[in-house]
Formats: sequence, C-alpha cells, structure tokens
Amino acid sequence: MASVLAILAAYLIGSISFAVVVSRLFGLSDPRTYGSKNPGATNVLRSGNKAAAALTLLGDGFKGWLAVWLALTFKEQYELGSSTIAAVGLAVFIGHLWPVFFRFVGGKGVATALGVLLAINVWLGVGTFVTWLVVAYAFRYSSLAALIASLFAPFYYGLLFGPDLTLLAVAIMSGLLIYRHGSNIANLMRGKESRIGSKKK
Repeated sequence: MASVLAILAAYLIGSISFAVVVSRLFGLSDPRTYGSKNPGATNVLRSGNKAAAALTLLGDGFKGWLAVWLALTFKEQYELGSSTIAAVGLAVFIGHLWPVFFRFVGGKGVATALGVLLAINVWLGVGTFVTWLVVAYAFRYSSLAALIASLFAPFYYGLLFGPDLTLLAVAIMSGLLIYRHGSNIANLMRGKESRIGSKKK
C-alpha cells in the first residue's frame, strides 16, 4: 500500500506545471498558446521574461528531484523497494508529461527528468546535464540537446550501476522524452526549429 501511495504522490507532484503557474504569477500569456505551445522553460523564455523561465526550469527540475528524494529518504520507514523507487521516478516524469491538474496537457519533461537523475545519483545528473549543455551551446537548439542527452542518460546509468530496474525506468523516460519531441525532430530535419532565446511569434 505504501508503494502505491508513493507512486501516486509522485505523479501528483509531477502534475504541477510550473510553466503555467509561474506565467500566471508573472502576468504572462499561457505558454500553451504561443511558440511551441509547450509548457516548459524554453517556451516561457520566448516570452522574453528570463526570470519566469528560470523559475519554471528550477520548479520543474525540483519536483522531479523531490519525488525521488522523498522516496529514498523514507524507503526504510515504509519498506519501499528499489522497484518502487524506480517507479516513483517514472511516475513524477509521467505526471509532468500528462498532468491531471491541467487536462493532461504537459511539457516534454527535460527539466523534470534531470531532477529525477540528480536524485538517483548526482554524477548521473551532472553527466547528463553537461551533455545537454555542450550540445545546446554548440548548436543553440534546446530540443537537439535534450534528444542527445536523453540517449546518453541510460548509457551513463549503465556505466555507473549496471542493468537493473532503475535503468529500465531511465530508458523508458528517455524513450518518452524522444517521443514527446516528435515535432521538434521534424522541425530540425526541415531547418525550422526555433533556437534558444528566440522570441515568441
């Protein structure tokens, strides 16, 4: 029962869309109505408000970290096994993609996935973030950086810990992240993808 509640709580935490909440607090347009129409930090940045974008990024990343950290902190008290920890990480990520509080219209999960990885292992998260950073700096495409980093994340985990259920969860997150970037992949292939920092139209 404790495992089920932990997974459900993680999903609900993930369902908090900081892009929408922060935009409302700053009096900005709903990020689901402009740019890529994705409720995420990159799209909020297109509003021109860097503070709102930064808070969105931190909030989405923090909720991923928080859900896994809570599960790890209380795993002995509530007898949460490694399979539950893996499921919690996946649940908070899925909550971001399909949030129950926002009619199941969520973001693409980059920041939340990073938060999950950091909670699992700091070096895993840092390695994945550095991969994103290098690609983003070199090509100025947030989506391309996210795609490449998501491909490397399971590889990094495997190097650190070997095959287990958490590796499976990380691989599923990577697959879902790539799936959610389908339109970005098409735009990249057509040369129409928006670069980091471009303003909304």
